[in-house]
Amino acid sequence: MALHTKSLADAADTSGARNTTPLLEAQGLTLRHSDATGISDISLSLYRGDIVGLLGLNGAGKSTTLRILCGVLVPDQGSVVINGQSMSDNPLQARAQVGFLPDQPPLYDDMRVCEYLTLTGRIRGLKGKRLKTRQLQLIEQCALGDVQRKIIGTLSKGFRQRVGLAQALIHEPAVVLLDEPANGLDPQQMDGMRKLISDIGQQQAILFSTHLLSEATAICNRVAIIHEGKLVADRPANGDDLQQIFQGAIS
Repeated sequence: MALHTKSLADAADTSGARNTTPLLEAQGLTLRHSDATGISDISLSLYRGDIVGLLGLNGAGKSTTLRILCGVLVPDQGSVVINGQSMSDNPLQARAQVGFLPDQPPLYDDMRVCEYLTLTGRIRGLKGKRLKTRQLQLIEQCALGDVQRKIIGTLSKGFRQRVGLAQALIHEPAVVLLDEPANGLDPQQMDGMRKLISDIGQQQAILFSTHLLSEATAICNRVAIIHEGKLVADRPANGDDLQQIFQGAIS
């Protein structure tokens, strides 16, 4: 099943012209495990301005899909193209176009926030003035000003998620993949994360996984439902039948 998303930016385009070049295009992604199929024949396209929720229960294949899209896992079948770069033919160039926040942020607990952002920026090829500028931008954008000099290991869950998101954005990727970014956050922290995702989604394409329908519909323009490794629905986030489809898929 193909997931074809309509971007917020395109919806606001009064000229009526549709940007036909996706920032992310995946076709027929399949990954088999020894005992079962992890995901099967997943296809999706994301455009600039898209915020798409990948909705499914634990074990549905959300994390596997995201890890294939960012190049961490290699599918048995299928292809991934990120901003014109093939993940199989040009993996370094393709990965450079992706920012990824896994379910457990890749943080160094003994480093200060500012030190960590400097490190991740350098790993991504930033240096000098550009690195400093991006660091300052993300400290402001992710509301890390009060903790930028603090040791990461002392931070709350909410701030740790924000630092993790900052590292995913440090190199200004075209596509941002977030694996359960609001998992474990309290209601206030969840609201903050939603606003942050909405803000960054204006210029990039975002795909984030969640097991909560309410989380997906709160900020997404589309929702893709995954169940037992297959996409079973692709609907606008405000679709009247979304809850019925989700309940039907998991029951």
